[in-house]
Amino acid sequence: MKAGFRLGIYTLVAVMMSSVLTVIGSAQQKTAAPAKASGKAPKDVNAPFPDEATLAKRKSDSDNRPLFATETPLEFTLTADFKTVNKDRNPNSTKVFPATMTVAKADGTQTTFPLNIRTRGHVRRMSQTCTFAPLRLEFEAEKTKGTVFEGHKNLKLGTHCRDADLFEQYVPREYSAYKIFNLLTPRSFRARLAKATYVDEATKKPIGNRMALFIEDDDDVARRLEGRTIETQKLVFRQTDYDTATLMTIFEYMIGNTDMSMYLLHNVVLVQTPKKTVYPVPYDFDYSGLVDARYAIPAKQFNITSVRDRIYRGPCRSAAELQTFFEKFNEVKPKVMELYDTIPGMDAGFRKDAQKYLDGFYSTINKPGDVKKAFIDDCNNRAGM
Repeated sequence: MKAGFRLGIYTLVAVMMSSVLTVIGSAQQKTAAPAKASGKAPKDVNAPFPDEATLAKRKSDSDNRPLFATETPLEFTLTADFKTVNKDRNPNSTKVFPATMTVAKADGTQTTFPLNIRTRGHVRRMSQTCTFAPLRLEFEAEKTKGTVFEGHKNLKLGTHCRDADLFEQYVPREYSAYKIFNLLTPRSFRARLAKATYVDEATKKPIGNRMALFIEDDDDVARRLEGRTIETQKLVFRQTDYDTATLMTIFEYMIGNTDMSMYLLHNVVLVQTPKKTVYPVPYDFDYSGLVDARYAIPAKQFNITSVRDRIYRGPCRSAAELQTFFEKFNEVKPKVMELYDTIPGMDAGFRKDAQKYLDGFYSTINKPGDVKKAFIDDCNNRAGM
């Protein structure tokens, strides 16, 4: 494919993405979208919680899931009718497709079990940016015994998007964002890299061998926090744990991510505890400046030309209040930078680029004048609009 033609395709994809993200972005400021299609009845936020012993048992079980006990990429084979699966582009679809998973057990022997899969991701399905859609895996408890998937009901699977080495690189890049947030708070999604072999059900032939990313299920995150997920939209920052909301939005600024909305539950999960405290927990970072996907551009309303540009979209806090959070970010900086020396499958050029991009964030939070402009003045100006 000639470079000019390839660039034209990516430009067209970017324009399509801009339109979709602008619609989402406008909705964030004006009105809430319909509740997400989950195939389940909405949860009652006033329902009683289990007793403390039950909550503690759930936390322990979720904390000790074998899938997240190691950082070694997990090798597995997923077999399905992927031509049909990848045609499911309805952003509200919950249609499932049969599949089989082959993976090694603890003793090294291979086992194969059935499961259901479906496509996920509103923007990515609507725009058809990805010819290979992100997936949701749905397990049956009896089928996964003795495997790393034991105890899991559902998992998100981040995929390579398109069958090209460049697009595969976005997987470990996004993984790095999850790992950074893990360093900052346990109120975060866990993730594990994997090496996936995808097999066509009809021909039994491999159609790809690419990096993938297992992302913890919402309910498991909630169990680790001894709470439950809720789907209450239109919440403002003050209606959640204010410090958690601040930490989350500074992190989103750090990685250059505007593709999120707590108000609309877009790429944010809410976890409610027995004391009715609500913690926002973010996920899906592939449209961030840190990942720098070729198809990712910001919504027009943000008045930025690249996802590499940063905008703080969190609570307006004083310089003294912000400093407490910046100290936490500074504390983990050595480990953040070390991540890019250890994550497998990441090209050397991106390792250096990511460290340079993150250094820009650290430069900002350690200069009072830059903090005032980026986190205080701009925030107050938006609040007064």
